[in-house]
Amino acid sequence: MPIVVTALSITPVKGTRVQYVDRIELDRSGARGNRRFYVIDEHDRMVNGKQLGGLIELVATASEKEGTLTLAFPDGRVVSAHVRGGPRIRTTFFSSPAEARLVDAPFGEALSEHLGTPLRLVEADGAVDRGPEGAISLISRASLAKLAEVADERSIDARRFRMLIEVEGVTAHAEDQWVGQPARIGDAVVRFGGHVGRCLITSRHPENGTVDLPTLDLLRDYRGELPTTEPLPFGIYGEVLEPGAVHVGDQVVLG
Repeated sequence: MPIVVTALSITPVKGTRVQYVDRIELDRSGARGNRRFYVIDEHDRMVNGKQLGGLIELVATASEKEGTLTLAFPDGRVVSAHVRGGPRIRTTFFSSPAEARLVDAPFGEALSEHLGTPLRLVEADGAVDRGPEGAISLISRASLAKLAEVADERSIDARRFRMLIEVEGVTAHAEDQWVGQPARIGDAVVRFGGHVGRCLITSRHPENGTVDLPTLDLLRDYRGELPTTEPLPFGIYGEVLEPGAVHVGDQVVLG
């Protein structure tokens, strides 16, 4: 049975709701336009849905051709503007220093009002959490089904795990064994480098950001003792060896 791409999900602003698309263009830094921006607090530290669940309520869209970014808020308000890069500043991205450009647009004010704390928007050189070595992430639908079984749920929305690529055609957690292997996905060639360890953001509902599923407890109970590259593993990450387009329906060919 072939392994087939069943979904692709991205967002231009890290921490906002991920959205399904039919096609992505992979380069060394990941899917083009994905997580191009991130939000910082008054201390210039990156914040995401782990700290601010309300970020997940926001739907972000960007047009590279027109140079615009749009944020849609749950109350129906829409903020849209041309993105004009401001001065470069030094931020903290997780625990590491990272330079980014302040975005000269009304987004910081709107984000601050919605989330009740001073925030600004910056444009990243590359906002993938693990850098180029983690430019892509992948999960199988069988793994999602297994977690739902463990949780005694009919199904679990894949968007809460914010994975770039979803596939079918394998048994639950078969992708664990792909670490260290190359694979062709559509026109791109990747190499899987590790297991994705999970954090509190996965416990939040993928549309309203409320904590509604004890994902970390579930993973700890049935996957906590596995010899993986990161604790509480669910899915894998990797680097892009050869850039190219990936479409829903493309095959994943290992080796």
